[in-house]
Amino acid sequence: MKFGGTSVADIARIRVVAQHVKREVDAGHEVAVVVSAMSGKTNELVAWTRDASPMHDAREYDAVVASGEQVTAGLLAIALQHIGIDARSWQGWQIPIRTDNAHGAARITDIDGSELVRRFGLGQVAVIAGFQGLGPDNRIATLGRGGSDTSAVAIAAAVKADRCDIYTDVDGVYTTDPRIEPKARRLNRISFEEMLEMASLGAKVLQVRSVELAMVHKVRTFVRSSFEDPHAPGMGDFDNPPGTLICDEDEIVEQQVVTGIAYAKDEAQISLRRVSDRPGVAAGIFMPLAEANINVDMIVQNISEDGSRTDMTFTVPAGDLDKARLVLDQIQKDVGIDVVQSEGNMAKISVIGIGMRSHAGVAASAFKALADRGINIRAITTSEIKISILIDAAYTELAVRTLHSVYGLDKH
Repeated sequence: MKFGGTSVADIARIRVVAQHVKREVDAGHEVAVVVSAMSGKTNELVAWTRDASPMHDAREYDAVVASGEQVTAGLLAIALQHIGIDARSWQGWQIPIRTDNAHGAARITDIDGSELVRRFGLGQVAVIAGFQGLGPDNRIATLGRGGSDTSAVAIAAAVKADRCDIYTDVDGVYTTDPRIEPKARRLNRISFEEMLEMASLGAKVLQVRSVELAMVHKVRTFVRSSFEDPHAPGMGDFDNPPGTLICDEDEIVEQQVVTGIAYAKDEAQISLRRVSDRPGVAAGIFMPLAEANINVDMIVQNISEDGSRTDMTFTVPAGDLDKARLVLDQIQKDVGIDVVQSEGNMAKISVIGIGMRSHAGVAASAFKALADRGINIRAITTSEIKISILIDAAYTELAVRTLHSVYGLDKH
């Protein structure tokens, strides 16, 4: 069971979480709980660290920010003990959860779950501080924003749990953002692949790395709400609790052609005009951008009629636009780029569904629907299970609602 920051925001919320845990313990399950820092605490700790010194040591940054989860783990263990449940809190290094050395954005390399499993056998609940582990330098390492989701899935895999429940402030994964489209529906099931696309393309429900881990280790994951009454009917249904199951696509009987629509605002488009067309040019452009840690997304290239020149268009996060322009200015002469053009205020709308593999015309429907609404498409990329379309950010809401309706996602 994993509980995010809003679910443990104060002592009253932590008591509610304790009731959710008690329900599962009373049903005879062995339970490990992963917690995030109380809502807003991590931001406060990060601000203090930056205030102390803008150029701080990443290892000490980790020592400070990991304390947020430590506090929650201790408080939840106390709340559980108070209602008669044998619980013990664990920090990442006590298990230990081993990570690599990338402080502030570490990746989990190994978890020894044997001591946790032994304690389960004694009837003890493990309350684990998420978002943290132990680096090879024997120091606390944190896993980057949203890392508690990753901790939870990794621990579920390590102890071979039957299921990993991610409790959050929403009651599942929706066909699109309900704040934009009130007719969005909660999905009962979604495949790992689709969830991976949804998470990486803008849906904020789960961190991308946690979905990757779940997919690799085949950890069945439920997204469900911690704000519902812990003892409401159905909350303790082991096979089908209220929420969304993220699972292997074999478990999904009725496959929709399209499962969901995701969007990401704050995209910027860069166009390179009349670039000399010879081997190594693409590498000469994209390697320096990668070295500057700029994440390039959609890439479109066209060749000129005589084949000597090419135009190239790609997208970067809007926050990286200035940095990308700087890199391109430095390489413009050497690579042979005639003109560099850029534009911010773009949005990427993505149509996602494993059903696309076997259905023709999914892309054509999207293009026609957007054209009927007068929305101009700047760039298109596709994969086996998704179509991403770049448009002006001003049309984001209209495009999401239009596509949601075109694929019948608003019909119950």
